[in-house]
Amino acid sequence: MTSLTRRTATYLGLLLAGLLSAASAAAAGGAAAASDSQAPATVSGAAPAAAATAAAASAAAASTTAATAAASPPVSHTTSQAPITLPAGISAGPSVEGVSQYTLNNGLRVLLSPDDSKPTTTVNMTYLVGSRRENYGQTGMAHLLEHMLFRGTPKLHNALAAFSQRGLRANGSTTSDRTNFYASFAADPNTLSWFLDWQADAMENALISKSDLDSEMTVVRNEMERGENNPFQILTQKMQATAYQWHNYGHATIGARSDVENVDVGQLRAFYKEYYQPDDAVLIVSGKFDPQATLRTIAAAFGKIPRPTRVLPPEYTVEPAQDGEREVVLRRHGGSPLVAAMYHIPQAASADYTALDLGVSILADTPSGPLYHALVGQNLASGVFGYTVARLQPGYAMFGAQLDKGMDQQRALQVLNQTLESAAQHPFTEADLTRIKNQWLTGWQQVYADPASMADALSEASAAGDWRLFFLQRDRVQQATLADVQRVTQDYLVRSNRTDGLYIPTDKPERAPEPGKVDLTALFKHYKGRPMPTATAAFDPTPEHIDAATQRSTLQLPNGDVKLALLPKATRGGLVEARLLIRFGNVDTLKGKRTASNAVAALLGRGTDKLTRQQIDDKLTALQASVNFDGSGGAVAASLSTTREHLPQLIGLVLDMVRHANFPDKELAEYQREMASSISDAQSDPTALASRTLARYMNPWPSDDIRYTPTFAEALARIQALKRQDLVDFHQQFYGAGNIEFSAVGDFDAQAAKTALTQALQGWHKAPSYTRVPDPYRAVAPKEFLIDTPDKANSFYLADLPIKMQDTDPRYVALYVANYLLGGSGNSRLWNKVRVQEGLSYDVHSRLSVSSHEASGDWTIYAIQAPQNAHRVQQSVHEELARALHDGYTEQEVKDAVHAILNFRKLARAQDGSLADAWIDYMDEGRSFAWSQQHDEKLRALTAADVNAALRAVLKPADFSSALAADEKRLAEGATPAHPGSAAPKAAANADAAEAQARQAAELR
Repeated sequence: MTSLTRRTATYLGLLLAGLLSAASAAAAGGAAAASDSQAPATVSGAAPAAAATAAAASAAAASTTAATAAASPPVSHTTSQAPITLPAGISAGPSVEGVSQYTLNNGLRVLLSPDDSKPTTTVNMTYLVGSRRENYGQTGMAHLLEHMLFRGTPKLHNALAAFSQRGLRANGSTTSDRTNFYASFAADPNTLSWFLDWQADAMENALISKSDLDSEMTVVRNEMERGENNPFQILTQKMQATAYQWHNYGHATIGARSDVENVDVGQLRAFYKEYYQPDDAVLIVSGKFDPQATLRTIAAAFGKIPRPTRVLPPEYTVEPAQDGEREVVLRRHGGSPLVAAMYHIPQAASADYTALDLGVSILADTPSGPLYHALVGQNLASGVFGYTVARLQPGYAMFGAQLDKGMDQQRALQVLNQTLESAAQHPFTEADLTRIKNQWLTGWQQVYADPASMADALSEASAAGDWRLFFLQRDRVQQATLADVQRVTQDYLVRSNRTDGLYIPTDKPERAPEPGKVDLTALFKHYKGRPMPTATAAFDPTPEHIDAATQRSTLQLPNGDVKLALLPKATRGGLVEARLLIRFGNVDTLKGKRTASNAVAALLGRGTDKLTRQQIDDKLTALQASVNFDGSGGAVAASLSTTREHLPQLIGLVLDMVRHANFPDKELAEYQREMASSISDAQSDPTALASRTLARYMNPWPSDDIRYTPTFAEALARIQALKRQDLVDFHQQFYGAGNIEFSAVGDFDAQAAKTALTQALQGWHKAPSYTRVPDPYRAVAPKEFLIDTPDKANSFYLADLPIKMQDTDPRYVALYVANYLLGGSGNSRLWNKVRVQEGLSYDVHSRLSVSSHEASGDWTIYAIQAPQNAHRVQQSVHEELARALHDGYTEQEVKDAVHAILNFRKLARAQDGSLADAWIDYMDEGRSFAWSQQHDEKLRALTAADVNAALRAVLKPADFSSALAADEKRLAEGATPAHPGSAAPKAAANADAAEAQARQAAELR
């Protein structure tokens, strides 16, 4: 997917985006992580495709938004809250813009942020302890304890399985400054009460047994190994360790392998008793809930926990000002060249941090920033990035560039450093600052408008010193002057404060100022925030209501019809999500056009006959909008996000980009470099290698067919051979009116949207007649592939079974539940066997995909693991397939699965973007949400006999094809592989505890 949104810092950087990590997860079947042990506390800035694969797990995260006016008012907070009668033992604290603090007698702080606009609730328990608090020999303890908390209490032995059964999207994460445990779910007082009770139980009664620790150890090792595969992540860790010589911010949150593997369970229990206490915790509840009832529940659940008598140890280690350049050199197999520079910066509460964050974003912005022009513009790099990490104590700013093989790294590093440290010679402009402030503020508004994101933001701000920093940072961004930004950039981006791999003694070392400590009490003594905005009406996410509220019609135009699905409804901040789909061509006319089709869609936002890429970006910023294009084969899709007043203009702008794209030579060359770099990385990545190998075998189309999957070498050659005229010809031949669908969900004027579409499409020629490219079932002979990935600490296993089934098949819903129970959730057979009992894999799942158009689909199973464990994982998978076929599933298992799936589906229907996507699909299929309602009814009627019959009719273990990408030398150290369908001996298991990650079920449309 090509993002037209600004890859720059927004909303304090309180959420990690992990841009390409999402793509990697999708390639792996949508795997999620039980803990994000490498994530920084707060990340802000611009991250490139170069660093994105490490972004979610490391420090390079980005926000993709475009923005609002610098002096814009806050978005509307939703709930008009009635006066609250405080339960005994609770006192009221400060309240800012709809967020209210309460404190229990035992010290627990509670933040309530009610919002009725979405029927979802998010709970986030944040413990103000992370890897910063670890002592010598205890690195990784905070993260390990996060894992162990899910192992259970005497009252509940398998927390994650219980979350999955109840339909909670739950997880945990650890950073340097905090550990949090959170869940989002369809709003329900009983579920909220249950989850709060679990949080209270976990605060006091976590088991932390030696047997649990032993069972979990391989899982944590596997998480480490996953990180070891990422050069950028390891480079960042080593740079932190070099930049922070004394402070614990120099230690990776996941810890040293020797510390983790040899941890003493008694020390782990002591760490838990020391820090998992009410006076060191912040409990956050956001979304739809009754504040009065919730406070009563919190008082009952947590009020009985005594206030601890211990005093937390003081922290006195201060990292001194760096006194010279430092160097890190990392050499490993695979990946693309990188150069980077890291600088110490003030703590998050400092006003200088906010100004510096804006300066970093100006420098690293793509395509307007100095780094982009100096490196990418001069063909010294294929991408640049920059971001800040805001922490309770002084954090850091990180810049870098990704290079293609053959580019001069020393020259690129020299230009990188010169550009960063020449702010005085090349000062910023007011236009630069206005652009970045607008982007930042739009991101902030989007977080404030979303309950789950709001809970995350309050968690991170609490870890950075005080939850009110979330609002104060916004104020500071709006008030920041060009002089402020220029000053701090010049003060901190100096040679002696830099870690980039080079040390040169100097007679007169330059020193950065040592940040002083901020008095948070004085800082907030008179801070009141802003008046609480008006409320937004609640939305009913039932299929019947969605159908009734949606305006279905056809816009009849001289050059072709436009199918419409418009669902106007109130939203916080007046936000609206829209989708546009244009189809063209057929399997014959699209022959040999795969590469051109993808490139045309990718370059739609990089220039028209009248607008440059920068001008398009600036228009998106002015419209408070983000736009993504995604195109392949005979279709191009656009995802639009903006506010009510700007949707008509955004529709016009997007269709102008689609109609009048001119594919500048410079942008095509940059796209080719980006793709070449991505392909280069994929050629050594186990997940990409296994996925590509199996995709080519399972779908053996002719090389000129639009459905053909090229080898990496073929893909690279095709991309490098592209000429501008190829794109112009494809665009002129295929892009046009005639087969268009448009959906919108949120706060907008339906008639204004129709008028905008009519005007924007006027005079456009009709596209060639469209016929859907079929994707028929293929009976492929089972085959096993082994791909050697030298020097990779992690391996990837993927198995695929072709299925002759359409989603209209009477067995489909039953088979969907069978897959959910087999490997589609955090309480599945595969998860419990491979991860929980045997501790062999960090992530193992199965996925069922069935077409809506023809009897064609597939059933996939995947897992990541150390190469030494790969054959044991395969063996365990085969055992579970055999057990499922032999024993089947019980009525209770089916009942629990149906309950969870229905909750996940309800949660999905509460998301405006998901509704807009669903309407595009339904218009193509001639359906409505009545189809979704029918599936719900079929789910409720299922019996174990139905599920087992469908499973046994379709699941044929001997017919799976598989690919294993692993280091063959390490693989040889493991067990002998089992073949599909064979009876393998049962592996030993640590069965007295379980940890499973609750994963949202794929939505049944």
